[in-house]
Amino acid sequence: MKKLLITLVLIPFIGIAQTFENLDYISPFSNGVAAIKKGYEWGFIDPEGNLIVDFRNDLVATKTDNASYPIFSNGKCLIANQKDGVLYYGYIDKTGKTVITPQFLNANNFQYGKALVLKVEKETIGYNDIFKKDVVNYHYFELVIDENGNTIDHLTQLAIHVSPKDKNDKNPPAITSKLISENLVAVKGNNKKWRIKKI
Repeated sequence: MKKLLITLVLIPFIGIAQTFENLDYISPFSNGVAAIKKGYEWGFIDPEGNLIVDFRNDLVATKTDNASYPIFSNGKCLIANQKDGVLYYGYIDKTGKTVITPQFLNANNFQYGKALVLKVEKETIGYNDIFKKDVVNYHYFELVIDENGNTIDHLTQLAIHVSPKDKNDKNPPAITSKLISENLVAVKGNNKKWRIKKI
């Protein structure tokens, strides 16, 4: 009886990076990824050339010294989705999964595991019988949030009222505070003077 010897040859799997052509922009690598642009959409590649975040049109560009492109900071990238003519900001992780739902009128990139955002609130102040709709007032607060989107601290104690938005105005209200360390934030007052707040 002959023994049949079966030799298994294991061929190592070699990942073949994708080839991208006709790109409009390629950013420098930062935080282990580079942003690439094709048309009006951005995606992210890793150092091996693998597309880790597919091309999409909701990534928010960050201004750098030389250019403007989406970035990951603390493992998160800003996104923006439009609702009723207003952009709301949130965050994705490096898999492209939304980890903080777009809900902020403006938002900064994460630093020190925190981000500064403008949280908008809707207040119903009456009802219009002629138009059969609620009369509402919108206002927002400047907040510090953690990596899960939970509020750590209110930086503005009084609500800032939002005037009716001009649909052609694409600029969100500005965030005036800035994180200066892991536990400190600089807050600009109405008198244009700064105060340092521990968070």
